[in-house]
This record gives sequence, C-alpha cells and structure tokens, in this order.
Amino acid sequence: MSEVKGDQTCKVIFDNEEKECAQGTRFWELAQEYQKQYEDDIVLAVFNNKLRELKHKVETDGTLSFLTTADTKGRKAYRRSMIMLLEKAIFNLYGTGVKLRVMHTLGQGQYCELEGEQTVTQELLEQIRAEMHRLADADLKIKKNTIHTDRAIEKFTGYGMEDKAKLFRFRRSSHVNLYNIDGFQDYFYGYMVPSTRYLKYFDLQAYEAGFVIVFPHEDTRKPAAFHTSNKLYHTLMEAAAWAKQMQISTVGELNEQIVKGRIQDVILLQEAEMEKRIGKIAEQIAAQREKKFILIAGPSSSGKTTFSHRLSIQLQAHGLTPHPIGMDNFYVDREKTPLDENGQYDFECLEAIDMELFDTTMAKLLAGERAELPYFNFKNGKREFKGQYLQLGPEDVLVIEGIHGLNDKLLSTLPKETKFKIYISALTQINIDAHNPIPTTDGRLIRRIVRDAFMRGTSAEHTIEMWQSVRRGEEKNIFPFQEQADVMFNSALIYELSVLKMYAEPLLFAISPDSPQHMQAKRLLKFLDYFLQVPGEEVGRNSILREFIGGSCFHV
Repeated sequence: MSEVKGDQTCKVIFDNEEKECAQGTRFWELAQEYQKQYEDDIVLAVFNNKLRELKHKVETDGTLSFLTTADTKGRKAYRRSMIMLLEKAIFNLYGTGVKLRVMHTLGQGQYCELEGEQTVTQELLEQIRAEMHRLADADLKIKKNTIHTDRAIEKFTGYGMEDKAKLFRFRRSSHVNLYNIDGFQDYFYGYMVPSTRYLKYFDLQAYEAGFVIVFPHEDTRKPAAFHTSNKLYHTLMEAAAWAKQMQISTVGELNEQIVKGRIQDVILLQEAEMEKRIGKIAEQIAAQREKKFILIAGPSSSGKTTFSHRLSIQLQAHGLTPHPIGMDNFYVDREKTPLDENGQYDFECLEAIDMELFDTTMAKLLAGERAELPYFNFKNGKREFKGQYLQLGPEDVLVIEGIHGLNDKLLSTLPKETKFKIYISALTQINIDAHNPIPTTDGRLIRRIVRDAFMRGTSAEHTIEMWQSVRRGEEKNIFPFQEQADVMFNSALIYELSVLKMYAEPLLFAISPDSPQHMQAKRLLKFLDYFLQVPGEEVGRNSILREFIGGSCFHV
C-alpha cells in the first residue's frame, strides 16, 4: 500500500468476509482492491453505516461497502465533482474575468451560464472541454480543507463570491469544509471523488444563452444523450428571473430577508405572483370554450390538489363551472392491478387505470349525456358506484388530477381540441450558491416527509425508504410526457424550505443511526441547516404549502 501505516490493524467486514488492514489505510486503497467486483467506478465508501469519501482513513473495526457512479449518492458525488472540474478549467483559461453560474437540471445535464468577458461559442466550449480532459488526465487530488467560518467569509468576499459569503454568515457551525484542486478552492454541498482521474465522462453542448454539461446515466462510462426540454427550460428561467427580481436568488439572500423582518412581504408577493400565474392559465382555458377536460399531472408532492382547487376558483371567476375528477377512482379492482418487477402491486402504471371505463365515461360526458362516476374504495380495493351522476352543460369543465394526465393513451378517442394539459412540479427557484443548485427532488421529498407524517401518520424513515420507488414511477410515467403539456406550472415557493424546516427536522432526527435511511436523513438535516426558520403561521390558508403543513382552507 502507498502509505506507511501504524502497527495497529483493523478488522473490516466486506461482503460478509473479514479481512485485516493497517489502521490508517485509505478507503481508495481498499476500493482499488475490490473494484473488480463492481461494473461501475467506485466513488464513495459506506463504513459502519456512515457515508465516507474515499480519501478518509480506516481508524476502527467496521463493516464496509462501496457506492459507484451507478448509485444515486455516487452519481451525485461524480456530478458535483465534475462541476468543480468545469469551474477549475474555466478559471485556468480565463482567470477571474469569467464566472460560472450553475443553474438548472435538464435531463441528464446541468444548464450553466457564464458571466463576464466571454460569451458561449462552440470554440469556447471546445477550449473548456480540452482543458477539462487535461485536468482529468493529470490525476490531480481533490483535497478537503477545514477552515474557520469567519476565514471562509473573508476568503470568498475577497474572491468576489458574495453568494458564498452570505451563506456562511448565517452558518451555525464554526468551521467550513472547502475543496481544492491544484490551489483552486471552492465550497460544495456534499461529498466529492478523491481525484480528477475519476472525471472522464462528460460532454458540453451549447444551449440557449448558455450551455449544458451532460453527465453519464445508465451507461456510467459515456455521457447520456441530451434531449432538449424547451418548455421546462423556459419555466425554470421564468422562476429564476422572478427570484432575481426579488433579490432572492440564493439561500443567503433569503436568510437576509428573514433577519431584516421582510419575510411576510416575501410570502405575500410570492403568493400574489403564483395567483397571477394561475389566473393566466384559467384565462387561457376560458378563451377556448371547446376545452372540456383540464388534465393536471405532475410528480409526487407537487401540490396538484391545492393547485386544482385554486385553478377551479379562477375558472369560476371566468364564468366556467369546474367539476373535480380524481383519476384514482378509475383504478381497476386491486386483484387486477399489474405487478412490478418485485411482485408488488404497481399502482402507478397506466394499466392500473381502467382506461376503457375512463374513456367511455368521458366520451358520454363530452356528448352531453348523463354518466355515473365511480368511487374507488381503498379499504377493500374495489371500485364502487354510489349514484354520483354528472352531466355537462355549455359552461361545465372537468378538472382531472392524476399522474397519467399527459399520456396520449388516455382519452385517445376524444378530440385533441377538447383537452388542456397542465404539468405541475415544484421547480426550486433559488440556489444554495452560484455553484450549488438545490435539487428539485430534495424539495419535494421534504414536502412529502412533512405531509406523510402530518396527514398519514407515516414516519420519515418509511417515506425515505419508499422514495426511490416513487422516483422510478415518475421517471417512467410522468417525466417522459412533460413536454406534451400545454402549460407548465411551477409550484415551488421561494420561502418554503424555511417554513418546512421546523416540521421536518424533528422527523429526520427521529431516524436512528443504525437505520438504512440515516445517511439520507443526515444529509437532509445538513441541507436544512442552511435555512433560517420561518413560522408556519405566516403562510396563508390557500397556499400550496398548506397541503403539506396542514391548515388549508381546501379539502386536501
């Protein structure tokens, strides 16, 4: 092994086999030994149920496993490290005259823009790509240094990185971990790979006003195909522009508004802006009287139910009579529900819906006929009919909420002009700082943890355990169809994580250290620690956030 160790040895259990290694052995040395057992590159270690960077040392006896670039946490570490490599390459080429801003996730890539003396051209991207590959081939160590928080504020203020300086001003911890590549320092939220040699697989593609750095996905050793998502991009950019107008583009700027006593104004302005957007959608629908089916779809914890209520109110204000329809009531009887690859009922697949009944019922309503609507009894897993009839008049519209609302296989026999499709998701507008965007999945997961505990009595541990299954269903049944929406609606609230913090933290602390979900809970707690707390009482009763913290004026 490459380093001189002490005389003591540690017992390490890997894959139920025990071996001895010298105390002080780095995890990357053990990773090299076991790499042949993995198809994908090892990038992180898990030791005694704690996530560890490969640069860390074995100091005690323990149980060891590894995470690769195919694992969620490993993939995030790879992408995070790749952003630092990109930043370092830009600094090497253009110095302090060009600054990188990491903005939105688009498919398997990260949309970025440059600020300063250079504009994005194909030639510039070729220069950056070549420098990144040079740095990767150089196998430069990615070092971690711990400095006092006050020193970090001073350092980043000197670099002109005011976003990071503001972030640390509200940090309770007295120390900050900074990462370093060949003298270039930055702060990153989360663990990194040990050296640049791990960062071989990527692509850079010009897109709109900036470019996308494309990462690997299923094949971890080549960049994924980049598919443009123009509607999603413009929805994200509108949210970012509004956040910039509010002067709240980062967590540090949000915390500043809180300490200055302006959070109530921020909440009122955000809710007014959201109501304005909902009103515009209602106006768009009302102007097209042939629209009878308002189909709302989006991933978990997007606030679909509250949105449908608020949209219905706006539709009424435009002279229409909305009728809410839950697609879940058209489930097939439970014993007819398809099974997933694990032999469990797959309630999220399209075949879990009785499409024939749904289509014929909607066709009758469109024809002006009287139709009976089903009710699904979730206790016994049976569909029932309880004499709920509906007949549409000239001003009536159906507001249909369900995950398959954007799939063209649904209502395929009905005229396209009768359908208006809305994709809703919580697309976070603010970043931790210029180089650390907030994953939209984290915002939705925290929403769901709070809602599941409050509304369903479900532990945070169970919600986190089920989250990957939920995400797989979204990847299969929702995201592929998002560009088919007539409009996209962003339900994220610029202030929401400051409110959710007080509800989520006790639930996350309740997860014991020996739980498989403890690593995720610890990561989310660290993330929430960036935010100053805002009392839930400040939130209006019609807010989408009330769907998760309770107290809504709607039946959600």
